[in-house]
Amino acid sequence: MRVDVTMPQMGESIAEGTITRWMKAVGESVGRDEPLFEISTDKVDAEIPSPAAGTLVEVKHKEGETVPVNQVVGILETEAGAAASAPAPSAPAPAPASAPTPPAPPAQQARQVEPPKPPAPAQASAQPASAGDGGGFVSPVVRKIAAEHGIDPGRVPGTGAGGRVTKKDILDFIEKGGKAAAAAAAAPAPSRPQAAPAPAPRPVEAPSFGSGERVERVQMTQMRKRIAEHMIESRRTSAHVHSVFEIDVTHMMKLRQQYKGVYEERHGVKLTVTPFVVRALCPALRAWPVVNSSVEGEEIVYKKDINIGVAVALDWGLIVPVVRNADDLSMAGLARRINDLAERARAKKLNPDEVQGGTFTVTNPGIFGGLYGLPIINQPQVAILGMGGIQKRPVVLDGDAIAIRQMMYVSMSYDHRVVDGAVADQFLAMVKKNLETFDEAQL
Repeated sequence: MRVDVTMPQMGESIAEGTITRWMKAVGESVGRDEPLFEISTDKVDAEIPSPAAGTLVEVKHKEGETVPVNQVVGILETEAGAAASAPAPSAPAPAPASAPTPPAPPAQQARQVEPPKPPAPAQASAQPASAGDGGGFVSPVVRKIAAEHGIDPGRVPGTGAGGRVTKKDILDFIEKGGKAAAAAAAAPAPSRPQAAPAPAPRPVEAPSFGSGERVERVQMTQMRKRIAEHMIESRRTSAHVHSVFEIDVTHMMKLRQQYKGVYEERHGVKLTVTPFVVRALCPALRAWPVVNSSVEGEEIVYKKDINIGVAVALDWGLIVPVVRNADDLSMAGLARRINDLAERARAKKLNPDEVQGGTFTVTNPGIFGGLYGLPIINQPQVAILGMGGIQKRPVVLDGDAIAIRQMMYVSMSYDHRVVDGAVADQFLAMVKKNLETFDEAQL
């Protein structure tokens, strides 16, 4: 019998995924739950397991293609009854337009999914598209960008599933003068002829290289495209300001040296510097809650939970898994959680909810020897901490004595729309004190 392989929904707001690699070729056999292909979405990269054991007989979408969720991407040929252990699914009731399509459970992945309806013409609706109206679902990110630029998202041609407007669609629309076009379309028709508008400025052309030049052109991966879009959006959204503090971590490093063997033996985990920093951040975020907030329109949203994202460098990009409720975890719990997330990020085993919901981010450029960095804020957060490299330096102590100490620079990029310099410096002063006077009892 034949089994359809569908594009899974890797999160509530995810409407499509890009196939980055087929791990089996047509004609090759695959076991049930064995990785069959890799996908890349707005939130996470993941390996997708096979819904049944059999042979891959057809690939409907090649690597690099973006496919709506629940659409068939390949066909498996299985022996009779190989996939019959799961109960036959019943046809689900149609979901309202305001609700995102729920992820298909494994037992339902074999059913044929109807292709998405063609997008409705952009001029069909004069109101902004939103969840519940005829324009279809518009994600909060798209709605926010549209509001900031005074654009009706219903006038933006969508390339997503069912004509959905993606973040790339709205950004491209803005770059092409969409704001002016939308304003002109919304204005009443003039009663008399008017002069033609001035032509839009010509885009700057990229330099072209002639034949024989020693260059190589490589298409950006989906992850690299998303990183680029995210960084540009953050710079456009937040008023970035930076503060840098120098911290004496000699005492902290002695504790780490003293307890790292105990942690490996007792907890089976390496004790790195990052758990110390996360532990020092938690009381500071409680004391200065605006650093743990976000901005929505003209409102500041204070987050009650402390969910700290820890940036993980990958060979193919960067990802930020989230340590949820970090202030409720012990040092051993933090070390175990951070190491587990990093390992699964590199193995492409993260779940969508493990890269969402962060309220503050930590990145560690110092691991490669950098003195410090000035990172870009991870939207919609309002601050990010950068850890510099730890180096021995001569330091003047109390009483004018000079000693060799282990020093580390930490930098914080923060959104000056809501975080003032005085608040940022007081926040960092508390982090500095927590690291320099780290209580051994916390270990």
